[in-house]
Amino acid sequence: MGPPESAAELVAEAVELRQPELQLADPAAPGEEHVDVEAEGDPGSGRCWPCGALVCGSRGEPEAKKKAPCPGLGLFYTVLSAFLFSVASLFVKKVQGVHAVEISAFRCVVQMLVIIPCLIYRKTGFIGPKGQRLSLFFRGVFGSSAMILMYYAFQTTSLADATVIAFSCPVFTSIFAWIFLKEKYSLWDAFFTLFAIAGVILIVRPPFLFGSDTSGMRESYSDHIKGTIAAVGHAVLAAMTLVILRKMGKSVDYFLSIWYYVILGLPETIIILFIIGEWSLPYCGLDRLFLILIGLIGLGGQIFITKAVQIEKAGLVAIMKTMDIVFAFIFQIAFFDNVPTWWTVGGALCVVVSTTGATIRRWLQGSK
Repeated sequence: MGPPESAAELVAEAVELRQPELQLADPAAPGEEHVDVEAEGDPGSGRCWPCGALVCGSRGEPEAKKKAPCPGLGLFYTVLSAFLFSVASLFVKKVQGVHAVEISAFRCVVQMLVIIPCLIYRKTGFIGPKGQRLSLFFRGVFGSSAMILMYYAFQTTSLADATVIAFSCPVFTSIFAWIFLKEKYSLWDAFFTLFAIAGVILIVRPPFLFGSDTSGMRESYSDHIKGTIAAVGHAVLAAMTLVILRKMGKSVDYFLSIWYYVILGLPETIIILFIIGEWSLPYCGLDRLFLILIGLIGLGGQIFITKAVQIEKAGLVAIMKTMDIVFAFIFQIAFFDNVPTWWTVGGALCVVVSTTGATIRRWLQGSK
């Protein structure tokens, strides 16, 4: 079967994959069909007593309901993930004198120490299914690179600006889903993409459009530009990661997916640190605590967003991810006494409207 054409088909395909699990215990092995026939009227047999079918509505529905996730659980996971990632971002901003790449390395080490016993307990192995290893490899490379760029953006520009720009990720996800998953990409999608780009431009405020006005910026404009570029790079790589995760679906344990993220991210960060020569241990004990918490809280955020993507419609998850921006604005005001500028607010509205509009349109198309 070819790649699904929409997020709705991905969910439908996941449901179809669950149904054979309910039937495997019932059908007899070759040569044992006569046992089923003789036991056809037995209510305790694999066949339904009233109609004689292997799986009918009276037997299949209760079992399906047992396996179905709690309604809204995926959305709850999304909000919880947004909150945890925002807290981790706050700690990244709070750490002083430690390069973003080094913070990423510490996070990989902390998460690796947690993931290894989890993989041993769940008996998933450390390599993954044979047909998914290449996807896992790219998931690890793209995910770890996105993490490094995001941390660098948090350090060089404001928390709200970096988060809003990174939130354009769903727009890139739509483009990559069109390319790699054969989903439809219409003129409306292109319009929403341009709207998101307009939001990013409002935040960046390039001099050739806005002159030399840098009011409201606490950092230098050059640092702001560097952070903006890093945030856009994060959005692109994170979109690729989401497309890969969605394509793999439930065929890969989410702990294994995170394992590839840290096992590939650690050597990547070490190589970069060796090249730029920025390795240094934090002097303050509080900074060391922040580094540990960044790893643990980031791991929790990864687990919840991975599970949300696996059990909930991609459109709903994308809409609920707007909570990232809400938490970023709250934390920036509460902990840094930095009220976002009207340019940031306008850019945030453009990005949120663009992402939400594109998501709702795809959702409606998938429900037809």
